Amino acid sequence: MAEILQKDGSWTFDGDTIGIVPGREKTHPLRQTLGRLAVPLTAVAGIALEPGRRGGRLRLRLRDGTDPLSQVARGRLADAADPYQLAVEADRMGVAEYFADEVRHALLLEQVPDGPAERYLLPGPALPLSVSTGDGTVSFDGERVRLEWNWMAEEGKKSAGPRELPVRDIDSVEWLPATGLQNGHLRFVVPAARTNAPAKHDPHALELHGFKKDTLTALIAAAVAARLPHPYGKTAELPAALDAAPEAVPAVTAGASAEPDHDALLRRLRELGELHHAGILTDEEFGAAKQAILRRF
Repeated sequence: MAEILQKDGSWTFDGDTIGIVPGREKTHPLRQTLGRLAVPLTAVAGIALEPGRRGGRLRLRLRDGTDPLSQVARGRLADAADPYQLAVEADRMGVAEYFADEVRHALLLEQVPDGPAERYLLPGPALPLSVSTGDGTVSFDGERVRLEWNWMAEEGKKSAGPRELPVRDIDSVEWLPATGLQNGHLRFVVPAARTNAPAKHDPHALELHGFKKDTLTALIAAAVAARLPHPYGKTAELPAALDAAPEAVPAVTAGASAEPDHDALLRRLRELGELHHAGILTDEEFGAAKQAILRRF
């Protein structure tokens, strides 16, 4: 069992699952609302430890299509709100490096692909959820989305009154945070009433003005997305960059670069040899892990 405990939260790894628990103090509301997470190893594409001025940051990279929150956020969550990041204090950097190595070793041994998944491996946020921000309140109970407008909403929205959208009527969900002077939105795309109107005029969209609670709407977007057809399911097309034969997709298990680090790979081979010599790895496990590394040279 690998474990790292920090003020920002705690991560544990038992060889199959990474357990994530948010910190209790000064932790972003999104992470607090999301609560405990159990991330299966099969959902992980890689892990990195990024050094900083006062410690560092563990960053877990998930496979595309395994987590509805990551799917709707698309990397647009702030570091403090990202549940798959952990701030590491300077005196715990060694523990963090050990934790990252344990996950990397497991990815090699299990030969987990880092290509897209055809189904969600994480269930999404717990329900019900309700967030008041921007020009209204959005709620979701698992079956229906309800939109209610406040005094900041455009007259057209207010005069039309609250809207209720059954999940079966929703084609997709879009989440875009406010940036600078540009407002964001949470939009539910309804094929029967499709519109190109901006979010402030769209009766199926909540306009986001950059308030503190805006980020919580990503949880509602994720909860709805988890109940829609998977974007990479067998009836859907994979993104062009990922629609390649499995052997054409490089297996990246550390950092963001797709280029293999030969020194790191040689170091992994030596470490695997030591584990095999010590009897920790069987002949079959050592052979499989060795071949996985050699294929990356």
